[in-house]
Amino acid sequence: MDYSVERERMLRDQLMARGIDDPRVLDAMAAVPRECFVPEESHGLAYDDHPIPIGYGQTISQPYIVALMTQLLRLPDRATVLEIGSGGGYQTAILAHIADRVCAIERDPRLAERARETLDGLGFGHFEIHVGDGFDGWPDESAQFDGILIACAPDHLPEKPAAALKPGARMIVPIGPEGGMQELNIVTRQSDGRLKTEVHSHVRFVPMV
Repeated sequence: MDYSVERERMLRDQLMARGIDDPRVLDAMAAVPRECFVPEESHGLAYDDHPIPIGYGQTISQPYIVALMTQLLRLPDRATVLEIGSGGGYQTAILAHIADRVCAIERDPRLAERARETLDGLGFGHFEIHVGDGFDGWPDESAQFDGILIACAPDHLPEKPAAALKPGARMIVPIGPEGGMQELNIVTRQSDGRLKTEVHSHVRFVPMV
């Protein structure tokens, strides 16, 4: 099916009407076919403003939250991004539409393989998905990132990923207890090396384990 009408409605009613105004984010959300990242029986719900189960106890975040977190990163041109909790790959695709390189970590190898197949099928070539523990950060400990997006909720700030932030770069991370209300945090690496944290809003994500 052609979901272009639903995609345009999503852009207008869910994103632009709620303050998403970064042209790169809007272009990415318009270009990436969200229906490709949800189970076939949920294709008709792909552009509704709510999370959708994708199997193995995981969900794809609602479109507004995907766009919001991406916009909050404030990525520079030619960015390299770390994503933790890539799930089925939708957020990965949005980031890959904007950044030059996306390094993603997914704990479940079944979801990681599904994401690779979907992203490859859509023609994305500048991403890597590593199966592992997001708390450990990217396997190459020397890697530094222009932005880090965590799409699952730890109960505390993950230290190893945070250490990989470049000066001036941001980490967007929901922090809080499983099953409860969590706080979406903007963590910025300042020029003196310290981390500055501010709470943006309240959200609810699956736990980071």
